[in-house]
Amino acid sequence: MKVKEMIEKLNLKLLTKDVSEDALYAEVEGGYASDLLSNAMGQGQPGMVWVTMQGHQNVAAVASLIGFAAVIVAGDGPVAEDTLHKANLNDVVVAATEEPAFEVIGKLYALGVGKKD
Repeated sequence: MKVKEMIEKLNLKLLTKDVSEDALYAEVEGGYASDLLSNAMGQGQPGMVWVTMQGHQNVAAVASLIGFAAVIVAGDGPVAEDTLHKANLNDVVVAATEEPAFEVIGKLYALGVGKKD
């Protein structure tokens, strides 16, 4: 599934308006959920979508470093403007939802994200 398709199917709000078409059409290859940056850096993999409640600038840095396909900020967590600026500069897709992380993750799994064939 492509990032853009995931955003549409989950009815997410796209927060990074200046990312490339390549970023929006990147393949989502799995998922990772954590609010600890060190865990995301140690266990996240390129191509995954990262579900978190964190919205500070370091989220964009970690997402760029790992090569996450996208970041979903769940639970109506605030996302700082400097986070979005840094994400746009690094071509990191950041989307948001009011839904709790548990529900977002369940919906991602129901869509087939992270399922092994």
